[in-house]
Amino acid sequence: MTMRIRALAAALLATALVATGCSDSDGGSGDPAGGESDKVSYITAFGAVGRDAFAWVAKEKGYFAEVGVEVDIKEGAGNQQNLTALKAGQVQFAALDFTGAVIQAGRGEFTDWRAVAAVHQQTLISVMTTTDTGITTPKDLRGKTMATGAGSVTELLFPAYAQLAGVDPKTVKIEGVQATALNGLMASRKVDALGTFLLSRGALETASRKEVVVLPYSDYLKDLFGNAVITTPSLIAKDPDLVRRFTTALLKGLAYSIEHPDEAATILNKVKPTYTVAAGRSEIEAMTPHVRPADGAPIGFLDETRVSRTIEVLQNAGLIRPGLTPSHVVDSSFVMKP
Repeated sequence: MTMRIRALAAALLATALVATGCSDSDGGSGDPAGGESDKVSYITAFGAVGRDAFAWVAKEKGYFAEVGVEVDIKEGAGNQQNLTALKAGQVQFAALDFTGAVIQAGRGEFTDWRAVAAVHQQTLISVMTTTDTGITTPKDLRGKTMATGAGSVTELLFPAYAQLAGVDPKTVKIEGVQATALNGLMASRKVDALGTFLLSRGALETASRKEVVVLPYSDYLKDLFGNAVITTPSLIAKDPDLVRRFTTALLKGLAYSIEHPDEAATILNKVKPTYTVAAGRSEIEAMTPHVRPADGAPIGFLDETRVSRTIEVLQNAGLIRPGLTPSHVVDSSFVMKP
């Protein structure tokens, strides 16, 4: 009897060791049970709105926890603030407008960053107006006034967009204003059009109570990406595994968000109760067609050939100096084609 009890005890001990042995020794990527999670901070492209809901979705659904990353999500306020926060070490990852960041890199203003994933495969900046203005094509902008965010990528790229659309940019009066004032100016007809983001269409319809006309920059500037996720070259060199785990989890949240816009908007509403579920869902649905690459590549893929053409467009428009290459602004090793 004693021998049988000892044998049973030994078997139970062996089973326990097998069950716990991996967690004692496995601190590798993707196994949060192997030790403490890596703690990082991430800043959204702009506030807590539908286009950025996927970060909170990734957190709520446990995608970050699954890969051993604990994320503090901060609300961003555009490229300048986000690049400054990244440079100062306040965040390790950021979302922002990729084309705008390339312009700043090409001017030597912010160079210590690399995009590791694309959120939007096309730029979402657009000309928007209401049907009562009679503007239905870019050529109708001649002699009109268009408001844009002061110093925004929308304002900077307008001359290139106008020229490709057959419009002399000098025939359009541009007013640089606070981005938050744009919809009010259009609703009160103090301007004829806006240079803004496609995802603001629903908000402009609500503010103006009129049907909105959208003229996407991507009709003529086809190679430009929209928002992208960036980090620093030093973090990529120091801990590429962390960058890969974070990026994978974040993109998983992005994929889930466009497949479940109601749930994603509800998760965002919990974080930002003043931002309605309806508004969040509207933005997520508006950006969905622009998230998946057209060639079947995975979500987040950054085509370096298109990045090269983006740089060429910006150089030809006189927005950046010669010499910038894709390797200065992109590390495409984290999201690759199968």
